[in-house]
Amino acid sequence: MSDIVRFSVRQRAEHLSIMILFTVLVITGMPQKYFEASFSATLVRALGGIDATRLIHRIAGVLFALTILAHLSVAIWQLATRRLSRLSIVPRRQDYYDALATLRYYLGLSKEKARFDRYDYRQKFEYWGMVAGSMIMVVTGFVLLFPVAFGSLLPGQLLPAAQVAHSMEGLMAFLVVIVWHIYNAHLSPDVFPFDPSIFTGKVTRERMAHEHPLEYARLREAEEFREP
Repeated sequence: MSDIVRFSVRQRAEHLSIMILFTVLVITGMPQKYFEASFSATLVRALGGIDATRLIHRIAGVLFALTILAHLSVAIWQLATRRLSRLSIVPRRQDYYDALATLRYYLGLSKEKARFDRYDYRQKFEYWGMVAGSMIMVVTGFVLLFPVAFGSLLPGQLLPAAQVAHSMEGLMAFLVVIVWHIYNAHLSPDVFPFDPSIFTGKVTRERMAHEHPLEYARLREAEEFREP
C-alpha cells in the first residue's frame, strides 16, 4: 500500500525556510552574544567581519519574520474560509491525559500507550513554543533594528529590555532545538537516525498507525468510504 502524505508542499517549504534561516541566525547571532569567547572572533572573521556578520543576521531576521508572517496569514485565512475542518494543532484537555498516560507507560505503571491524533502533546508544545518565541524574536529584533524610531515613540527602557529579551530568547530557542527537537525528530528510537517525512512529506502506513492511530483510523474510514 502507498505511503500517506502527511505534510503539504507549503508546509515542507516553510519548514525548510525556517530551518535554514534559524541556522543562519544562530551562526551570526551567537558570536555577537558571546563576543568574548574565542570561537566568536574566528567565526566573525570567517563571515567577513563584524559588519558583514550583522548585515547577514539582519537580512536573515527580516526573511524569518516574513516567513512567520506568511505562515500565520495562511493559517488565519484557512480559519476564516473554514478550510480547516479540524483544529488539530490547538491544545486541548486530552493532551493532559495523554501526557499522564505516556508518563505512566514509561514508568512501567501501565501497559497502555496514549493514542494520538494528528499531533501529540509534544508536537503541540513545540509548535506553539516556536510561534511564541518567534513573535518575541521578531518584535524585539525590529526594535533593535530601528532603535531611533522606537526610542522616540516608546520609553527609553524599551531598548535595553528588547536587547536582553532578544538575546535570551535566541539562546533558549537554540537550546530547545538542540535538546528537544533534534532528539524527537531524529534521535528518538522510533525514527533514528533520521526522519525524512518533513522533507518528503510522506510517512509509511505502519508508522502512521503506530504514532498517530486516531488519525490513521480516520483516514482509513475516509478511504473505505471513497472506494466503489
